[in-house]
Amino acid sequence: MNNHLLLHRQQPGLYRIILLLAISATVHCTTGGSDTRDWWQNTVFYQIYPRSFMDSDGDGVGDLRGITSKLQHLADAGIGATWLSPIFRSPMVDFGYDIADYTAIQPEYGTMEDFDGMMLEANRLGIRIVLDFVPNHSSDQCEWFQRSVAREVGYDDFFVWHDGLVNPDGGDPLPPNNWQSVFYGSAWTFHPQRGQFYLHQFTKEQPDLNFRNPAVVQQMDDVMRFWLGKGVAGFRIDAVNHLFEVEDFLDEPLTGTDLDPLSYGYTHHYYTKDLPEAYEMVYHWRSLLDQWTQEHGGPMRIMMTEAYANISFTMKYYRSADGIRAGSHMPFNFLLITDLNQASSAPDFVFTINKWLTYMPRDQNANWVVGNHDQHRVGSRFGKERIDLISVLLMTLPGIAVTYYGEEIGMVDYKDIPWEDTKDPTARNTNNQVYMDFSRDPERTPFQWDDSTNAGFSTAVKTWLPINPNYLQLNLKNQKQAEKSHYKTYQQLVKLRQHETLQRGTIQLIPYNEEVVTFVRELPDRDSFSIVLNLSPREQPVDLSIFAHLSEQLTVVVASSSSSFTTGDLVRRDELLIGPYDALVLQEDSSSRTRQRLILRNPLPVTLASAAKDIAVIASVLIALGSCLYQFYRRGGIGVAVWSRQALLGWCYNSGCDDEYNGSEKKKM
Repeated sequence: MNNHLLLHRQQPGLYRIILLLAISATVHCTTGGSDTRDWWQNTVFYQIYPRSFMDSDGDGVGDLRGITSKLQHLADAGIGATWLSPIFRSPMVDFGYDIADYTAIQPEYGTMEDFDGMMLEANRLGIRIVLDFVPNHSSDQCEWFQRSVAREVGYDDFFVWHDGLVNPDGGDPLPPNNWQSVFYGSAWTFHPQRGQFYLHQFTKEQPDLNFRNPAVVQQMDDVMRFWLGKGVAGFRIDAVNHLFEVEDFLDEPLTGTDLDPLSYGYTHHYYTKDLPEAYEMVYHWRSLLDQWTQEHGGPMRIMMTEAYANISFTMKYYRSADGIRAGSHMPFNFLLITDLNQASSAPDFVFTINKWLTYMPRDQNANWVVGNHDQHRVGSRFGKERIDLISVLLMTLPGIAVTYYGEEIGMVDYKDIPWEDTKDPTARNTNNQVYMDFSRDPERTPFQWDDSTNAGFSTAVKTWLPINPNYLQLNLKNQKQAEKSHYKTYQQLVKLRQHETLQRGTIQLIPYNEEVVTFVRELPDRDSFSIVLNLSPREQPVDLSIFAHLSEQLTVVVASSSSSFTTGDLVRRDELLIGPYDALVLQEDSSSRTRQRLILRNPLPVTLASAAKDIAVIASVLIALGSCLYQFYRRGGIGVAVWSRQALLGWCYNSGCDDEYNGSEKKKM
């Protein structure tokens, strides 16, 4: 017999308790109990990869004037802010993440005057500009590194240098330890002019700066102030958890799962990542940004931090353990990228979302990232048929949404880029047989504006990366003209998320079954929204009476572009039939809502009876919410409404199950 049916039959009281706990779990997402929200707290951030957005001069590479010419697209889509991947002068070994001059514009992107012109247009359109800031390493062409190589006074220890180990066989010294580069190979390279090894956690052309040197900290502070003076709204801090390494250069312990000593997976990175000093540096930069805002007025200047780390480490970026020092406004939440994929079930989705909300400090803001320049595109990770579904999820979750350029029209990876056209250093470090397994080029191809030559991106004979041939059908122009499209669905969602309920309301998630995700967003005296996501290729009947307070009739406000539903359709709460891969946002007018109270003396509340129709639903709820409830309870109830122990015992007693639960409790007293 099904275990859940057995539980229901043999221990009905306990079954009701568990079900009641699961369905009553509601995460409150308001920030600090205030109705006042700052500009960044509910906006949509849009990442632009400058080389691939728009080419204004026909050289095949995107540039600042190209970005300026297309900022209206962001405004039309409802975007409130954009962060630009690095635009600073660089040899482009890692396409801007190897910076030679932190206060100069890369010539192929334009001039400082072009940057100023872009800022003027962004301000006119009400779009904030955030810059990518790369503090962990510079380029080996950077003046600071050249001075450090020469042991110039003041720059001698600007970078991490080491004599290395004596070679027992004679000859050149050996690397100081077993540390590896993220991009494969030793993290140490010997510099013959200086006669020492320098550390580079990424390519050998990206030497690590020494943040234990106060002069380096001051230099980076000055870089921040320079760009703040140019009017930027803040920074996205790259690879922030790599900023510090242990000072005694110990060998890192082996993982035992990767036997290649040159692979990044060969060791646990206990001594080169996530050190306490990295958090202190983030708190320092937050203080700098807050001070700038206080002294110069205007909108709050913000910080977004990138760190691929476990969730406990990531949460430390929000603020110090004592709560005194503020940190990152947005420690990037990569869980929708790292923990979910095409094979993920509805309970997986619910568990992953609740995981972030469970660990996040109650007065902070959630954020949701579904793509970036280092990750495969949404349509390639989750399947083309789920593109709108992921957009619906992203735009209806509480907090901040982050969109990677091209996701609004459903661009997908171009995986047929030839070896000779491959640019990504991680791929070039391999060979022409396996390179595509490592390449990030497929998600970096130029934006597909229309069906003209080069997708309207450039007039060049050849673009820096090949255009995905599907641009003839998949492009912004076509989607603007179509009755339904990914872009139009995205545009609707961005507009809808300005609704007060989606900005400040609670969220309650339930995996309806293995293939359907459901959740509600509610706010007292405001319209509520029910979201239904069908992950499967088959129709699914859904009874939304599992949520206690919904009215019998709901209105479709957004439907995925392939849906049989359209905006304005009326549906019944308990008789919804949702199509394959469909995603719906349903609205309930607050004036028509009939609130029902749970009566403790009722043996089985009406709403629970409806939920019990499908025992599989209950199993999914328990799996997804069990650990979340534990975490909420352990943390003192972080924004969660859970019945008190006394209330549960009272309900047990009055519903006739005291022999099963209440009686056992009495024996302990």
